[in-house]
Amino acid sequence: MKTFKVLFCLLSASFVKAQNVHDRLEVAMKAFLKDEQIKHAIASLYVVNTKTNEVVYALNEETGLAPASCQKIFTSIAALDLLGKDYRFKTEIAYDGKIMNGTLNGNLIITGYGDPTLASWRYAETKDSVVLNKWMNAIKNAGIKKINGNCFLDNTKFEWNPMPGGWIWDDMGNYYGAGTWALNWNENQFDLVMQPGMNEGDSVEIIKTEPELSNYTLKNFIKTGKAGSGDNASVYSSPYATTAFAEGTIPAQQKPFRISGSIPFPSLQIQSILNKQFQLNNISINQIKLSEAYQNNKTSLPKPSTIVYTYYSPVLDSINYYFLKRSVNFYGETFVRTIALEKTGFGNLDSGINVVKKYWQERGIEKSALHILDGSGLSPQNRVTTNALVAALQYAKQQIWFTSFYNALPEYNGMKLKSGSVGGARSFAGYHTAKDKTEYTVAVIVNNFNGSAAETVKKIFKVLDELK
Repeated sequence: MKTFKVLFCLLSASFVKAQNVHDRLEVAMKAFLKDEQIKHAIASLYVVNTKTNEVVYALNEETGLAPASCQKIFTSIAALDLLGKDYRFKTEIAYDGKIMNGTLNGNLIITGYGDPTLASWRYAETKDSVVLNKWMNAIKNAGIKKINGNCFLDNTKFEWNPMPGGWIWDDMGNYYGAGTWALNWNENQFDLVMQPGMNEGDSVEIIKTEPELSNYTLKNFIKTGKAGSGDNASVYSSPYATTAFAEGTIPAQQKPFRISGSIPFPSLQIQSILNKQFQLNNISINQIKLSEAYQNNKTSLPKPSTIVYTYYSPVLDSINYYFLKRSVNFYGETFVRTIALEKTGFGNLDSGINVVKKYWQERGIEKSALHILDGSGLSPQNRVTTNALVAALQYAKQQIWFTSFYNALPEYNGMKLKSGSVGGARSFAGYHTAKDKTEYTVAVIVNNFNGSAAETVKKIFKVLDELK
């Protein structure tokens, strides 16, 4: 009888505590929803006890809302499971024909499989100079000093269209709107280095691009803004474009200022760089050709018979760290196409999205709760529920790779949360351990708020503070 009383008291205390947290969240959310910024918005908040899955608080948890980058949670977890945390992207260098006395009587074929880190600055081993050195050494070690044929850059493992449906014109030319191909370079990103004037309204001089872009013309309409006004400039371009334009303002200052754009066709960069590398290494070759020209003409590429070298990326687990921590949209789009490539034999976005939806449906999330058009959350047409976000996070908690997934989540407001930000939408989803050691899994999305995004975020954090 005594044991029963003790157990009853413990359960009662737990129930009261849960009720207290619920009540505090209820009060905080009512105040939040009455705020003038939220007058025409819709908000969703879903919180569960991480260990018991008990619902602590729920508001509009089954309503689909634009999640922005919180959508990366679904892509990240699916990639870790479907591809494996130790998965490595590859790039193959191969040839047809035969090598005789240092001469390749045939063609060299470089085939991409979507490696998003090829020539990336994030790792010492993926920097462009390191990659190129490995490629050239492999070719020379194969005994090739001269190529009587051509070098083909093979992009055919991924679909022609590098952009997801629903991405908007304002995003595509900027670094966070970079498309993904089977062959990528420098994360398909470039820096535009400019010298602003000292006074508002002064013209802005373009100093250079890093890396130097091949077959690319940029029309400059950027002006000097007020000192301290920040980056208010954008680059506008589309995939495969050779002409782009930039407009907006950058702050008045003496030092050069940088903004980052997306490379519209990375194979042109690789083509230009390889031409220089072959010359530096005294390897003669006819031409470097792009697979896209052959796809247009419905002509087959040469089929390689011998692989010279296979270059591998860092492991997926490491790439996923930057995907979540730095919210790299480009990585998410590559993950989805790679899932399609591995599961269907071709890197088609729609196929990858369908695989991801099916994957989550098998784990209890309805397809209708995941109206997703991309792998990163950049499309404003995406809609997901906070219930689905929490379900995905709860699933991740049980997996052997969870620690690395958890460590990849950024920290906001003293909590481990993935954030999301796209026009009129802010979201956060992740985990928090309260002072009393209670663990919570939480997702919050606010769409169509008015005014300052920073102020809205502060008010969201004030609600989440009730979990502390």
